Amino acid sequence: MGGLIGMLIVGAIAGFLAGQLFRGKGFGLLGNIAVGIVGALVGGFLFGNVFIVGGLVGQIICATVGAVILLFVISLVT
Repeated sequence: MGGLIGMLIVGAIAGFLAGQLFRGKGFGLLGNIAVGIVGALVGGFLFGNVFIVGGLVGQIICATVGAVILLFVISLVT
């Protein structure tokens, strides 16, 4: 899924999932999107094309894993 709208949708889903997995709560719509997008960048940098599942599902998995890592690092700092 390409484009800005696709990135926002994947970011929102990944941020929501990461919030549920890591802390049990989300950060609101904009916070979830921000965490998901940055998490997608982190996940893409760390994993590249490691996940066999491609397409939208692969993007969401990669972004969610990256967002969970991001939330873990943030929790260490705070």
